[in-house]
Amino acid sequence: MANPPLKGIVSYPVTPFDAVTGEVDLPALRSLTGDLVAAGSHAVAPLGSTGESAYLTDKEWDAVCETTLDTVAGRVPTLVGVSHWSTAGTVRRARVAARHGATAIMVLPQVYWKLTEDELARHYGEVARAADLPMMLYNNPGTSGVDLHPEAVVALARKIPNLTMVKESSGEVSRFRAIRELSDGELSVYNGSNPVALDAFRAGAVGWCTAAPCLVPEWVLALHAAAVGGHDDRADELLRELLPFLRFIVDHGLPRAVKAGLDLQNRPSGPPRPPLLPLPHDETARLRELLGRLRPDRLPPSAD
Repeated sequence: MANPPLKGIVSYPVTPFDAVTGEVDLPALRSLTGDLVAAGSHAVAPLGSTGESAYLTDKEWDAVCETTLDTVAGRVPTLVGVSHWSTAGTVRRARVAARHGATAIMVLPQVYWKLTEDELARHYGEVARAADLPMMLYNNPGTSGVDLHPEAVVALARKIPNLTMVKESSGEVSRFRAIRELSDGELSVYNGSNPVALDAFRAGAVGWCTAAPCLVPEWVLALHAAAVGGHDDRADELLRELLPFLRFIVDHGLPRAVKAGLDLQNRPSGPPRPPLLPLPHDETARLRELLGRLRPDRLPPSAD
């Protein structure tokens, strides 16, 4: 795709909850979203797994969607995760996202039963027609239990004209190039696996979908700038420093880890919603140490 609607750092906010009532904390969401835009995120993507979308009621989901998009207010593109167990639920969310001005939507094959090729085509096709927005297919076998290989992704995209983007979170870097080549460059590919961020950019990914900017935006944006600017030594150095943190937040669960980090930064977003539990004390102490190493003033100097 010559001009994808999203590129660069696509930042994923958590969904804050009130620590006492457990209700969605919309003022905290506005603050976090505003911080992501002000920090220089190239796009904002609410209601993914980081945003605990699966644990929200329809009313809460709608409020988070509306609040996030209203806060962004068109300053950067937005990508709304609309996945639901059912096609009807996904269609409903896609229409809400479109109504509130989303730039694009993201759909994970979030299913209980493993879907056939025909079932996947129908599911994605109905969602695409309902919203009439650019759509990103999200392949994350670790959370969905479904692994769509490049050949299957490209075959599906050929049936659905507005399926123009793929978020690939398997961690297999070879898939970025394979998807681009098999689709003759028609599909834009985005990395969703934090530890392979740099390899993904070097393999042709046009964006990095990540929750890391909630806590260390300066480092994430510096890595992207170095990667796309061809400053290989600086990019390698930045990733070496970032990797322990990136691995930590993935290994400990993004909602738990990011919310604990926000609390450490005096930007409370409440606990994750049950059945998730807050990050344990020992792990929180480790996260404090990692964040201390990634203060903005500790960024390696640029060669420019």
